[in-house]
Amino acid sequence: MSYRKATHAGSWYTDFVGELSNQLASWLQKADFIHGPARAIITPHAGYRYCGACAAYAYKQVGPAAVKRIFILGPSHHFSLSGCALTTTIKCKTPFYDLIVDTQVNNELHATGHFEWLALDVDEKEHSVEMQFPYIAKIMENYKDQFTIVPILVGTLSQDRQLRYGRLLLKYLKDPQNLFVISSDFCHWGSQFRYTYYDTSYTYVYESIEHVDRTGMNAIENLGPAEFTDYLKKYGNTICGRHVIGILLNMVQLLIEDTKKRPNLKFLKYAQSNQCLSTSDSSVSYAAAALTIQ
Repeated sequence: MSYRKATHAGSWYTDFVGELSNQLASWLQKADFIHGPARAIITPHAGYRYCGACAAYAYKQVGPAAVKRIFILGPSHHFSLSGCALTTTIKCKTPFYDLIVDTQVNNELHATGHFEWLALDVDEKEHSVEMQFPYIAKIMENYKDQFTIVPILVGTLSQDRQLRYGRLLLKYLKDPQNLFVISSDFCHWGSQFRYTYYDTSYTYVYESIEHVDRTGMNAIENLGPAEFTDYLKKYGNTICGRHVIGILLNMVQLLIEDTKKRPNLKFLKYAQSNQCLSTSDSSVSYAAAALTIQ
């Protein structure tokens, strides 16, 4: 039985329990409950000093009392994947308490033949999933014995594969006791990221970055996988979780086709790590969104 350590605690976020609890509570208190209860959220995964306040707007929309299982989908930053991979652990450590992995669902997904098992060392190096663990533990602290998690690492997926994984995960989205956490930052801008698109009709670079991001956010809110794909082709925006978002959009599209449900996705907060004033600057953008299903 393996156990996933919190390898980014102490660097990407504080591992002092009281300090972390107060920090998350403060951010959550400042965020309004305006689009929930969420069935899925899009939330960033950078260091909390950069994106923690933004992420709170997504987590604020969750109704914890109704949640029994949380799927956490994050992009693979360091390991080459052409599909999706599942954790081999049974517990994931957080500074608050351990999160229990739903091994039954893991086995169900692996049995489809479209998910591989993730080596523990690769699992522990990936921050896109781990950065969601403390927030999940915090919002679920009064219900910590009633839920399990299903972490899924997402690789570079073709449109067909995004649709395939959307179809495989659709039945879980249909269950109102399941919550999907979609982990993604938005534009990574600057020469170090090999992305320096700048619409010179804007005075400052950061204004152009926000325009590109918000154009993508609008496409995501429209819930059309094809529209989001066309947007990415046009702008090349370096949204690291674009394949993860693609899976969500395909799930939602299939849900609309299969049922009379009316999903609604809304972005609630946007932030940048730094306001780029010149082409020598760099920044990463963050956005928080929530999906409701009526």
